[in-house]
Amino acid sequence: MTAWAPSDALGRRVLCGTEYATVRYVGSVPPTAGIWLGVEWDDPQRGKHDGTYEGTRYFKCRHARGGSFIRPNKANFGVDFLTAVKDRYGFNDEQDVQHGTENTLVFGKKPVEFVGMDSIAEQQRQVQLNQLVDISVRECAVSHAGQKEEISRTCANIKHINLSKNLISSWETVTAIASQVQNLETLNISENKMKFPSTSTFVSGVFSKLKILALNQTEITWTEVVLCAPGWPALEELYLTSNNITVLKRPDNVLQTLKLLDLSDNQLLEGNQLHLIAHLPRLEQLILRNTGISSIHFPDAGFGCKTKMFPSLKRLAINDNKISQWSSINELDKLPSLQSLQCHNNPFMDTEKNPETLRQLIIAKISQLEVLNKSEILPAERKGAELDYRKIFGNDWLAAGGNWNPEKNKPSEEFLAAHPRYLSLCLKYGAPEEGELKGQQPLTLKNQLLTLTIKCPEKPEQKPVEKKLPESMTIQRVKGLLYRLLKIPGSELKLSYESSKLEGKEVELDNDLKPLQFYSIENGDCVLVRW
Repeated sequence: MTAWAPSDALGRRVLCGTEYATVRYVGSVPPTAGIWLGVEWDDPQRGKHDGTYEGTRYFKCRHARGGSFIRPNKANFGVDFLTAVKDRYGFNDEQDVQHGTENTLVFGKKPVEFVGMDSIAEQQRQVQLNQLVDISVRECAVSHAGQKEEISRTCANIKHINLSKNLISSWETVTAIASQVQNLETLNISENKMKFPSTSTFVSGVFSKLKILALNQTEITWTEVVLCAPGWPALEELYLTSNNITVLKRPDNVLQTLKLLDLSDNQLLEGNQLHLIAHLPRLEQLILRNTGISSIHFPDAGFGCKTKMFPSLKRLAINDNKISQWSSINELDKLPSLQSLQCHNNPFMDTEKNPETLRQLIIAKISQLEVLNKSEILPAERKGAELDYRKIFGNDWLAAGGNWNPEKNKPSEEFLAAHPRYLSLCLKYGAPEEGELKGQQPLTLKNQLLTLTIKCPEKPEQKPVEKKLPESMTIQRVKGLLYRLLKIPGSELKLSYESSKLEGKEVELDNDLKPLQFYSIENGDCVLVRW
């Protein structure tokens, strides 16, 4: 805290108590005497006006009550990086003063000081600081780098730095700190509202080993990201959440090593902007939560074909968006490498009230998906979903021109647009038989009885038994029934089934909480019991 304002106060970040602000004005405010700081608070409810006082505008604010005037001695302009490190990790000078009496011994009544103990303590402190690899100075009011080369002399082995929520005002300050950390791999400077370069002026080699960079809530634009990106030649993960990024541009010759990009909580103006970042060759994970996108489309690929966009993308998160049409889910099957999808809280999910049916539809529509909404898709679940999908939309297929005769099987373009995987599912499992489609009931039917044959393949003395079971019965309840029916001693049952339509293929019933209908078991199928 100072009674005077630093010469570079304008534009700097300050802390007043627990509130963060940016200095927008330094000078007098008549009729009062002395210097005032006009600040724009991060919390707009904290202020009193918009920078106008007594009819005179001194500075501008984004919010009508986002500004105030404060005296310089009320503003904390922060400390240098190394001071914050020493304070956080207990290496500050105050502790040395407190323990200073340990450098003396008393002989009789005469205290004798050990000469050189201070220098030894300093050497020990240097050694300890040099051992630090992972440093967090979050909320330590760091505002500048400090003396030149002091960081590199004192903390030579740092690899990971958390500088989030400090008083850093510009990217130049970040560069000044990073230039003294030769092996920097991870840097988090989120929650620092700072200025970024408006032209491409990066210092070669400063971030040469940087792999992970978090710039959440820093007010950076995508244009500024692209301008800074040449200085991040090895970057693999980039976090840019909550930055009001609305417009993207193609990152030519930069970010080519990027594997993860998080653009969550930025309201992108339109979904087609994703095409501008679709050719990052190594991008494996894209996080787009709450970005306002309402549709996804890859125009370079037709039905059943793979897009050239996002060639390496394995994991995609599109939660909390405005996607209302199933056609966008169909489009995701065009991604050649997609394995994991998160899509909760989108309007298209409201079209189906049964969550199990909803999950099955998504699984059936995206052929390579292995994880959906953080839950693994087991082979049996995929098979059940695809068989059900083929059956549910069988009558639509026939009405659209589908036919059991391959030469006459020519469903309409409209049907193929709505169900682009349907023909491939028919090739995989065969077209749905006429008997399957008669009186087709919804998946949510609870009381339909299945006539099943129960066999014990490893116990030939056990004769097959025929039983009628409700398709809503869980595997756990089926096991309980079989324990009693077959008089099996207390042991772990293993169930599977063979379909009457797919000879030689055995599917495990491996989830005790799932009903029989989940596995698409049908009349005439055979349940195999082992223990």
